[in-house]
Amino acid sequence: MAGQRAGGVVKSAGISGTSKFAGSIDMELFHSFVLGVVQGLGEFLPISSSAHLIIVPWLFGWRDPGLNFDIALHWGTLAAVLAYFRSDVGLLIRGFWRSLFPSSRDFQNDLPQRMSWLLVLASVPGAIFGKLLDEKAESLLRSPLLIAATLGGFGIVLLVADRYGRREKGLDRIRWLDALLIGFSQALAIVPGISRSGATIAAGLGLGFQRESAARFSFLMSIPIIFGAGIIKLKHFHEGMSYADLAVGFLASAIFGFFSIKYFLRFIARHDFRPFVWYRLALAALILMVFFSRHN
Repeated sequence: MAGQRAGGVVKSAGISGTSKFAGSIDMELFHSFVLGVVQGLGEFLPISSSAHLIIVPWLFGWRDPGLNFDIALHWGTLAAVLAYFRSDVGLLIRGFWRSLFPSSRDFQNDLPQRMSWLLVLASVPGAIFGKLLDEKAESLLRSPLLIAATLGGFGIVLLVADRYGRREKGLDRIRWLDALLIGFSQALAIVPGISRSGATIAAGLGLGFQRESAARFSFLMSIPIIFGAGIIKLKHFHEGMSYADLAVGFLASAIFGFFSIKYFLRFIARHDFRPFVWYRLALAALILMVFFSRHN
């Protein structure tokens, strides 16, 4: 009887322990899925995916997965942008290849050739600033107060650029200086809350590009910068997160990123950016309210 009772206790404890462990695994996968959705939507909408990946765990008391998991999610959005712009990417790759040979080089008349090198040029400032500020981004630049300020401040920048930009140029008129200036705006997005897509689209609008043209260039220029960051961080992807978490986050980010691009381009073909600006301001206000309520 004593043996049976002991066995029953052990069995009961084992079942209970397994249940709690399974529940913990399920919650981690759920968090990974939610953050994947957040990344997929936020990477291409001008609302800052990096800010949301910090603020969502902060608001709900989840464990912050850190920048390594953020990069894994960015690989999902990289897959999304490659899938959506697969035809453009193919043309750009062939144009880049032709540009390497004097016999076929024609930057003046061959738009894919010129565009491929403009995208490379636009990626340089982000790569340099990302390398120099990587450690600061992991520690000093993840404050809720800073994120509230950048969400609100650069929301106003986007509003002004959209309202006063001429919106008359297509990508066939983009110049080297345009690409470089948009590239510098992308470098600013290492600070959470600024938004990589928001900053680059605002820069494009300020330089006189049409909304859809500015957005398309922004999305295409995300390819080299995300790919490069992913390669650098690849060896750290497993740190603190299971492979199942990474897989769920990656898939959610890729799927929602694809549809985010598709419907965002449709939306801005007919509407302005005011809904995204109001959202940024509202989120900034919410962050401030929660922050000060927790510190009173």
